[in-house]
Amino acid sequence: MKPLSLKMRAIALLAQREHSLMELRGKLLRLARARAAERAAQAEAAAAFAEEGGAQTPAMLEPESGAASPDLEIEVDTLLVWLQAQGYLDESRFVESRVHARAARYGNRRIQQELSQHGLSLDAEAHARLKDSELERAREVWRRKFGGAAPEDASARAKQTRFLVGRGFSSEVVRRVLRGDHD
Repeated sequence: MKPLSLKMRAIALLAQREHSLMELRGKLLRLARARAAERAAQAEAAAAFAEEGGAQTPAMLEPESGAASPDLEIEVDTLLVWLQAQGYLDESRFVESRVHARAARYGNRRIQQELSQHGLSLDAEAHARLKDSELERAREVWRRKFGGAAPEDASARAKQTRFLVGRGFSSEVVRRVLRGDHD
């Protein structure tokens, strides 16, 4: 069975979940390089077989279609432009998807840091929505982890603070959650 083309692999990856341009480009380049290396290895094996006097099959006589690295990058970049033009790849959908998946468990800082790893950022409206809901989201995360019980001593308070800050909630929001502010 013939392996899927690079375009079909890209569409299959995008069917599983949204990807950022940078993330999908990296995956496709790895796939393309692996296929080029596989083709080069097959060509070497065919050449060695022919040198030993073996008969060549029609598949062995096909020209090598493995491209050099710059050609692979051009091929992948061209495919990415096509995917964007067709609406398969949309970074605003990726941002929305990532925010939706992370907002219930993480704070604004963590979400923004994840997006920046993909070369993206929140728009002003999404940032304002997240900021407005951060206190309630932090309270819910804290309730699930610690049962809503106020810290009994400094050690418990430090543990709960580290947990919430590690989840990306701002220090002001953490203070308000641990103080029990409900405004």
